[in-house]
Amino acid sequence: MPGPGTGEPRQTLLFCAWLAWSRFRVVIPVWDRTLPTLISCVDATLRAIGGAPTYTLTDNEKTVTVDRVAGIPVRHPQIVAAGRHYGMQVHTCVPFDPESKGGSEATVRIAKADLVPTSANLRPDYQSFAELRGACALFCHQVNNRVHRESGRMPSSALDIERRRLHQLPASPHTLALGESRSINSDQTVRFGSVRYSTPPGLVGQEAWVRVDGDELVVVVDLAQLPHRPEWLQGPAGLLEVARHRIALPGRPVVDPAHYPDHPQRADGSPRPPKARPSTAAEEAFLALGPGAASWLMEAAAAGTTRMRVKMAAAVELAALVGAGEVDLCLGLAAAAGRFADDDLLSIVRHRATGARPSDLVFCDEKYSVQPGTSAWADFGRKTT
Repeated sequence: MPGPGTGEPRQTLLFCAWLAWSRFRVVIPVWDRTLPTLISCVDATLRAIGGAPTYTLTDNEKTVTVDRVAGIPVRHPQIVAAGRHYGMQVHTCVPFDPESKGGSEATVRIAKADLVPTSANLRPDYQSFAELRGACALFCHQVNNRVHRESGRMPSSALDIERRRLHQLPASPHTLALGESRSINSDQTVRFGSVRYSTPPGLVGQEAWVRVDGDELVVVVDLAQLPHRPEWLQGPAGLLEVARHRIALPGRPVVDPAHYPDHPQRADGSPRPPKARPSTAAEEAFLALGPGAASWLMEAAAAGTTRMRVKMAAAVELAALVGAGEVDLCLGLAAAAGRFADDDLLSIVRHRATGARPSDLVFCDEKYSVQPGTSAWADFGRKTT
């Protein structure tokens, strides 16, 4: 999928977790496997299940196991501190042991089969990180609300029982997963190192945390603190990465055009076509005719057409006689041909009544000009015998 702010293809990862008794699964897409990202995913998972188990079993990632002495894994001290923060102990799987790794590997296998685009599932490539996040949320909803073939229970229903034995979660996430606190400004940006970085819509005024990951800036929000979650923001409760940018020099703001879908300017600098927003009953009646009416309005306004409201009212009256679908089609033809005079719409309707097809549309150019030619003067001045 396109990388953050660059548009270039970039690999993404899936964080997968499950509860052994209820079989409740959580899948979260991430850009990297660094320690802060791991803690953020753990926090989001615990918030999704509504508590912390006494033990958690993880794979032997370098972010969890820093060394092995006589075959004994040495925990990362910050992982130990994070586990203590949530009231649980972190253990690692035994290498090549299906008894300890089977459940987690099954979760990864099922998630990859459903979410990773392959020729088997015919899933197309994801065009944005938000699209992948939505697919993961839908996947979790489906697998957690269908009967598990071994337990004979729905994981979501079994979780209600298992949650009674989980430890209560702390109110705030572990500090390792946060970084530095920032407030999202009215222009949808956060300020870090004298540089403004854009964030997605719907988060203005909220608190965010920023941290540096290599040469990138990661922006994270806590969904539990959002009074109103935007429609595009899907996934379990807890910490969620919402933006990632390349670190820039002071004086060079970093803005992702995808964060401003309604901005009047495209990413290449060209203006976006304006959207029609009717404010009167007459305007609503005209635009209700269909897309052809909206196209006529855009083209007629760009051409500087006069008496537009009168012509729009006449189109609505004509639709009452011949049908809204026919008038809308004719308005689209008029917009394509650039015909915005007083009687042009009626002329097109009459012409179509004779059986003419939209594919027979003729544009006014020199090929069909009625201007007298100069062929009669072709032999002027030549001698004749």
